[in-house]
Amino acid sequence: MADGQAMDEVVTFTSDLIRIDTTNRGGGDCQERPAAEYAAARLAEAGLEPVLLERTRGRTNVVARVEGTDPSADALLVHGHLDVVPAEARDWSVHPFSGEIRDGVVWGRGAVDMKNMDAMILAIVRAWPREGVRPRRDIVVAFTADEEASAVDGSGFLADEHPGLFEGCTEGVSESGAFTFHDGAGRHIYPIAAGERGTGWLKLTARGRAGHGSKVNKENAVTRLCAAIARIGAHEWPLRLTPTVRAALTELAVLYGIEPDLDNVDRLLEKLGPAAKLVESTVRNSANPTMVDAGYKVNVIPGEAVAHVDGRYLPGGEEEFRTTLDLLTGPEVEWEFQHHEVALQAPVDSATYARMRAAVEEFAPEGHVVPYCMSGGTDAKQFSRLGITGYGFTPLKLPEGFDYQALFHGVDERVPVEALHFGVRVLDRFLRTA
Repeated sequence: MADGQAMDEVVTFTSDLIRIDTTNRGGGDCQERPAAEYAAARLAEAGLEPVLLERTRGRTNVVARVEGTDPSADALLVHGHLDVVPAEARDWSVHPFSGEIRDGVVWGRGAVDMKNMDAMILAIVRAWPREGVRPRRDIVVAFTADEEASAVDGSGFLADEHPGLFEGCTEGVSESGAFTFHDGAGRHIYPIAAGERGTGWLKLTARGRAGHGSKVNKENAVTRLCAAIARIGAHEWPLRLTPTVRAALTELAVLYGIEPDLDNVDRLLEKLGPAAKLVESTVRNSANPTMVDAGYKVNVIPGEAVAHVDGRYLPGGEEEFRTTLDLLTGPEVEWEFQHHEVALQAPVDSATYARMRAAVEEFAPEGHVVPYCMSGGTDAKQFSRLGITGYGFTPLKLPEGFDYQALFHGVDERVPVEALHFGVRVLDRFLRTA
């Protein structure tokens, strides 16, 4: 088991990494290099040989390999991203890049997404040589840039340009799984991610006839665009159950002692109460309008109007997604992908999933482990190009009332010290036996 030094280091590393501002504003506006150098230095101190790689100056990735005891075993990728989304300091109780530790909680942007996991990985691989421990499989550790945007400078670059660093890797683990979900009725649920919806960030463009705002104009680009946006926002997508979501619904139904009626999923979700939050966003494709840009003066009808839509689709649902967008936008509005990534699915009957479950249950015997599909996406999408099956496994034991999912990209992001300690114990237990 990870030692006391690892418990101290995971807190220190989380705080230190938060203080390194790696805000990713999109469009290439980010510098991960200081955080990458910090991580590489900690790995080198443990006797590893980290490699720093950049596609673009300052957008730095780190990769290192820990040799396992069984050379015939497939390697396991353990990865975390170094960049974070923006934070407005005036909205926070503490400065978002302070890394302040207050009342047993580490505060700051990245505390849950995902510098906490980066710190866990560092603390664990540094503890192993102190204990004379080696994992069964080779463990490839990767800290990536640009996950909060297109990943073109991060995991996409690594997968496309440096696949040799991941030789032998067949599975990977990363963010957004094995955290405590409190259902409000005393149950502690630990969802492990075994799938992700695909990403379809869209640009919609409507064109029309420019003219004076006081004149009749039936070719108004703004009107055409708004009509398409309204159709997209009001559309009710049909039910689509993947194997992972079916397994999630079935296991949750058993946990709650209700009939797993998969022929009436909406009714089943109602019966699950708060636990439905783990599933409700992944039983359908979705498309949410998020940005609109049109015009430059109130009395001028513009010749063009643009909007952006956050689209997500389930494994096997991309064709339906495309066809539906064609219908909803209609002949007067064009749409295109600005960012497009595949949907993922991982088996829930694998030996690796069973080991993740066992690791959680060892340290949280009161918990109920269930599979789930993430509504968003991670770097696992890019690494899937190398044939790596991805799971979400960032263990955290959280207190009642701590809304983990709301803190992703939210104000006052923070993580309890005890949650980090739990994460180190569980992740260490899993990685040693994986």
